[in-house]
Amino acid sequence: MEESSTQRLMDSLLDHKQEVNLATTQEKNAALAAMADALLASKDEILKANELDLEKAKGTISDVMLDRLRLTDERLTGMANGIRALIDLPDPVGRVLDKHVADNGLVIEKKSVPFGLLGMIYESRPNVTSDVAALAIKSGNAALLRSGKEAFNSANAIMTALKKGLEKSTISPKTIELVQDTTRKSSSEMMTARGKIDLLIPRGGKGLIRAVVDNATVPVIETGTGICHIYVNKAANLDEAVRITANAKMSRPSVCNAAEVCLVDKEVAADFLPKLAEAFAGKVEMRADERAKEYLPDAKLAGPDDFDTEFLDYIMAIKVVDGLEAAIKHIAKHSTHHSEAIITEDQAAADRFTQAVDSAAVYVNASTRFTDGGEFGLGCEIGISTQKMHARGPMGLNELNTYKYIIHGDGQIRE
Repeated sequence: MEESSTQRLMDSLLDHKQEVNLATTQEKNAALAAMADALLASKDEILKANELDLEKAKGTISDVMLDRLRLTDERLTGMANGIRALIDLPDPVGRVLDKHVADNGLVIEKKSVPFGLLGMIYESRPNVTSDVAALAIKSGNAALLRSGKEAFNSANAIMTALKKGLEKSTISPKTIELVQDTTRKSSSEMMTARGKIDLLIPRGGKGLIRAVVDNATVPVIETGTGICHIYVNKAANLDEAVRITANAKMSRPSVCNAAEVCLVDKEVAADFLPKLAEAFAGKVEMRADERAKEYLPDAKLAGPDDFDTEFLDYIMAIKVVDGLEAAIKHIAKHSTHHSEAIITEDQAAADRFTQAVDSAAVYVNASTRFTDGGEFGLGCEIGISTQKMHARGPMGLNELNTYKYIIHGDGQIRE
């Protein structure tokens, strides 16, 4: 049977991956600088391709999701700056993670090394293309990317620019590739590429992530959906709570670290909820449980699925709870283990919340919108892991390395 285009790309990447797996820090940093320059030099072509994607998507996705797809001069500059930020970060390859000398004199080192070939399946965020390609290069990995069809023209233009940058470096452009087939066949081929793809990362909606986790035969890191909670404790500064909740919901509702649920302590609900309604007026649709609706007459009554939905829109589910333990219990039942926040002036309540809530990022008196590789000092990110394996939370350079043991002897044999 003739190989598909996706399989040919994988074979080519396997032939070239050592060029980046074994590259020096200086070579990788020079490649990143060239990639950032080439991205900006191709600005007109990328924006034109993005206009094609936006035109095709109009009427099929929400305005909020269109904004997620849209590229601008400012966003392209941010993408280039994200690539350049990786230059200043330490090279994760070759770190000695542990070292000891055995009784027989063997020197045993545990060293970080690249995975080899990364696979990435993602949906309608074209900036993911440059983030993943840059992270792959700095972490010493080759990478095969598959964009969703909504963002394909943008992703293809971005990849073309990045490869032009690599042509001016010592690292081959054939170490990063974009799958040209956006049908399910290409996704299936990546999910089942045992012996070729060393690590596969899905990034997108619940359906995409579940399909990859359920069907992949290669190792997968699950980047979960974000049903993120804000809990307003009875000891909260209510004005601060309104400001934080509004930011967590409204600053960019289409991203996974936007808050979807607000839990309010019954003792402050009467004071807090009207303040929140004023901040949300005309901007955010509130879906309140029966107790919250007493203070929110204009809100919709929450349905059975509203506390288990990642809206990715100007919608928030609101619930009144009987205190701290009730909030923790609700989050345990409904959270996707992404990001949660407590707003409180009570240190004991904050400590209990951060200890009991089992999510990748847990905040005290701050917006969940900070769960991001750039905000955490990781440069750009490859995704937010909600699992508990070697990577959890924003995944940067270190999470794209595994390790191996290197043992130095002077003639030892085992008796």
